[in-house]
Amino acid sequence: MGQAAKVLTSEPIISDTLGRAPDVELSSEVDGWRLCRWRQFVGSYDLPALPDPIFVVHIAGKPHVRTWQQGAWSEMSSTPGCATIVPAGQKTGWLVDGELDVVTLSISAAQLKTSSVPDQFRRMRFAFSDPLGVALSRQVLSELYAPSAPERDAYVSALVNALKAHILRGSSTAGADEIPTAGFSAYRLHHIMNAVLRHPEGVYTLEEMAADAGVTPSYFCRVFRKATGASPHQYVMKAKLERAQQMLRESRMHLATIAECLGFTSQSHFTRAFRQFCGQTPSEYRRWFADAQQK
Repeated sequence: MGQAAKVLTSEPIISDTLGRAPDVELSSEVDGWRLCRWRQFVGSYDLPALPDPIFVVHIAGKPHVRTWQQGAWSEMSSTPGCATIVPAGQKTGWLVDGELDVVTLSISAAQLKTSSVPDQFRRMRFAFSDPLGVALSRQVLSELYAPSAPERDAYVSALVNALKAHILRGSSTAGADEIPTAGFSAYRLHHIMNAVLRHPEGVYTLEEMAADAGVTPSYFCRVFRKATGASPHQYVMKAKLERAQQMLRESRMHLATIAECLGFTSQSHFTRAFRQFCGQTPSEYRRWFADAQQK
């Protein structure tokens, strides 16, 4: 009798593209998942289509990781604390500006076929906020570097299965009134993060955000950085600059007006922050986008 065909998985393809094996690898054939940690790869990469969808958590490293979209590198970038979903069967391109540290969780496409494929796996989702997914991934890593023991192994498997269930469930449909908010919780942290993304023009001091979360500023700062990989100030600044990119693309507003609308102290402050964020001044970015639209 001939040997059974070898099951093709995503991890060897990623390893071949990066030119290195994962730092950490864990899998469960029964539960249909494989978790890996990948570090220290620099440059641009063309990743072939993968047989299984993967959930990627940006743990640490450089804050400007982009993906190839519609013939150009994405305007949005992934920073530590962001999550990305890469669907099965889709080629992707990546631009990494320095060291990168990510955790990937691939979920067996064969298992997904036994039920309706969740909508979140049908398309690429790049650099979105998922505090719970990030927190679970970080907790798994912390346990994996602890001494092996039956209790630890069972706990790690439970954590990864919880992460898998969280990804499969997708966005919660519960309303704000249905979620208890007494004391500090992941919900409060997520609520503050979403408020910043919806209204980046607002004023968000550390003291006010901590008060909304019901904790001290120092504790809020520690928990926020652990969940997102960025300080509250860095997160707010990223939201402001991404909104600035949108305003530059969609309006002819004067740079001083955009700076004022987004709460920068001056146009020069806005220009310095924008150049550091995307490598171009606001004027250069606006011209680049206009030229790209005409091609």
